[in-house]
Amino acid sequence: MAALARWCVRHRLVVVLLWILALGGTTAAAAVAGSAYSNDYKVPGTESGRATELLREGFPELGGDSDTIVWHTTPGSVRAADVEQTMTRTLDKITELPGVASVVSPYQGQGQDPGQEPNQGLNQEQGKGRGQDQGSGREKAQAPGRISGDGRTAYATVSFEEPSNDIDKADVQAVVDTAKDAEADGLQVELGGSAVGLTESEGGHIAEAVGVIVAAVVLFLAFGSLAASLLPIATALVSVGTAYAGIVLLGHFMTVADFAPMLGMLVGLGVGIDYALFIVTRHRRGLKRGLPVEEAARNAVATTGRAVVFAGATVCIALLGMLILRLSFLNGVAIAASLTVLLTVAASVTLLPSLLSFIGMRALSRRERRRLEEHGPEPELPTGLAARWSAFVERHPKLLGVVAVAVMAVLALPTLSLHLGTSDQGNNPEAATTRQAYDLVADGFGPGMNGPLTLVTPVDGAEDRLALDNLDTTLRSTEGVRTASPVSYNADGDTAYLTVVPDSSPQSEKTSDLVDRLRDDVLPRAEADTSLDLHVGGVTAGYDDFADVIIGKLPLFVGVVIGLGCVLLLLAFRSLGVPLKAAAMNIAAVAAAFGVVVAIFQWGWGGELLGLGRGGPIEPFLPVIMVSVLFGLSMDYQVFLVSRMYEEWLETGDNRRAVRVGLAETSRVINSAAVIMISVFLAFVLSGDRVIAMFGIALAAAVALDAFVLRTLLVPALMHMLGGANWWLPRWLDRRLPRISIEPPECRAPHATIPGARDGALVDVLMKERQQDVRDIPG
Repeated sequence: MAALARWCVRHRLVVVLLWILALGGTTAAAAVAGSAYSNDYKVPGTESGRATELLREGFPELGGDSDTIVWHTTPGSVRAADVEQTMTRTLDKITELPGVASVVSPYQGQGQDPGQEPNQGLNQEQGKGRGQDQGSGREKAQAPGRISGDGRTAYATVSFEEPSNDIDKADVQAVVDTAKDAEADGLQVELGGSAVGLTESEGGHIAEAVGVIVAAVVLFLAFGSLAASLLPIATALVSVGTAYAGIVLLGHFMTVADFAPMLGMLVGLGVGIDYALFIVTRHRRGLKRGLPVEEAARNAVATTGRAVVFAGATVCIALLGMLILRLSFLNGVAIAASLTVLLTVAASVTLLPSLLSFIGMRALSRRERRRLEEHGPEPELPTGLAARWSAFVERHPKLLGVVAVAVMAVLALPTLSLHLGTSDQGNNPEAATTRQAYDLVADGFGPGMNGPLTLVTPVDGAEDRLALDNLDTTLRSTEGVRTASPVSYNADGDTAYLTVVPDSSPQSEKTSDLVDRLRDDVLPRAEADTSLDLHVGGVTAGYDDFADVIIGKLPLFVGVVIGLGCVLLLLAFRSLGVPLKAAAMNIAAVAAAFGVVVAIFQWGWGGELLGLGRGGPIEPFLPVIMVSVLFGLSMDYQVFLVSRMYEEWLETGDNRRAVRVGLAETSRVINSAAVIMISVFLAFVLSGDRVIAMFGIALAAAVALDAFVLRTLLVPALMHMLGGANWWLPRWLDRRLPRISIEPPECRAPHATIPGARDGALVDVLMKERQQDVRDIPG
């Protein structure tokens, strides 16, 4: 690491130009290639996945996105002449807009069951909502049952030529604007569907800007130097910008979810600024000791830079642990986030020292530079609140340990009621047009219309057809079914499907119970004495299958991630106690963060107030991604805290002193880093995306608890109580383990020659630090 830092400092202009070239090149390539994200939640081998495949093969005309225009009248009926003329004229205009394949109006063929038209595209879920309306060209087809029983609500279906991921946002916005122009006194017009949801995904850049600004303010308050406070920001922006463009390109080679770039940016900005903060802090400490700029930068990378690489490796290992689940959807997220972390680490140990050499002594504030000139180099000793807190923890480890455990346990309690399922546009903020459309459909036609189930089967022979022709009658009498459509066959007659509208919403547990009832009881009886193979698809079925697969693999995933992290800590700290405590702390942080997410997003505590919409189930993929990211981030603080304690333990063999000094010297920088990371994560609540907001709040909560409860309270309290057992390792195991060091022995040498010291003396700065007992430092 020292050689790398020395080369980067001596060739600083080349390093800066290479990073600028990487950023510019990937950004240009991404702009030319465009994005190709895909929210493909399908899991091969599941029943809902098979239903989707059969539907796509048998009915290829259903491939475009299908969204909904809903209107509601306060006085009178939607059948009134003026309302019908207004909306018919509006639908005619929309039919002629670019990208629109067809529009299905409710003013033709009225009077039949709402479920008659199979799977008519009322799915409001983002990333779902494939077009289910039959018909071709731009002519309006018949639409039975699209007017509510009270005559006050009606809906039309707009089918686009492409799936939502491929639709031009401008084309969708034109549809939204045209429909909203029809609004008048007593006539409310709203739109729902996955394509329409794209027009509401705003605020991402605002979130990024807010997070960066807050981070810059915190850094300036910590350093007192504008130049030093801007370097971590610049380093993180360059690396994250390069990674963001790289993720766009990655989407052309594998399945990458549309939230992956934002997730990568969220994690990258947080860890990137933090990693740079740790290195700049070490660099500034070297300058205060009188080291030349180049030597201070080299030492910072050789010591703290190694810890950054180690911490980054643990984050990447945790993220790449998702690959063992063998789900293409999560593979893309894992690689995208890992790429971001990898680039932030690379920028921290190459670009950052180059920039530090450019600003020279301006890494210190004017007051610090003036003091250095007047008094010469001085040892930097922990004082004030950090020293007093460290001594307080040493005096009351049992009491503080109990308090910390109680806090974490209370916050983790909501996790016990975690419900994985369909979070749809009904959970959007109340003012969103997609939420309004969702509610109007639910009120007018029943909640199940927002997410009908699809039954698909291959067909072979007259017996199969006879059984299918009678199936809708059986389905209508099934508990939990509001209505069912007659069977529809494809042109070849070898595939058929029916639509089942539940009497509960897509995210309701009653709908999940209906899926199980159909699969386990109703459909097996219908298949008896036939060759039918009926599969239940639809939004709720797909999410339930996805959740079942993830939950089944979650123990293996968590075990592998925690196991690999413990092995790394075992190798670094030569102790059994350190990795075991780290694993327990990480699980506690994850459980408490999940508790906060459940309270806000599932129970709805403060959701509307924060603009996050009403409560609803948690997406099935969220636990896996959160476990990966949270485990990786929590390991960072463990590494930075314990590495300083370990250094002191190796030099003194005094556990109490090691814990006290390590906490006193690292707590301030850890807390500053935590404030920055929390600010960045919370800013992403402004993104307008429910999933990203979940990640932001979960990560912010986890970092806050990790930094302020676990690492600066519970961990040192436990280490004081355990004493020398913290560092115990069986001799036979110690002999067999390879040796790695976060800080090399030469960087822990007690003596340092400081050029420019008074009288050219050999100043024993590091030894002075060791000889000063933190307990004796005045507050």
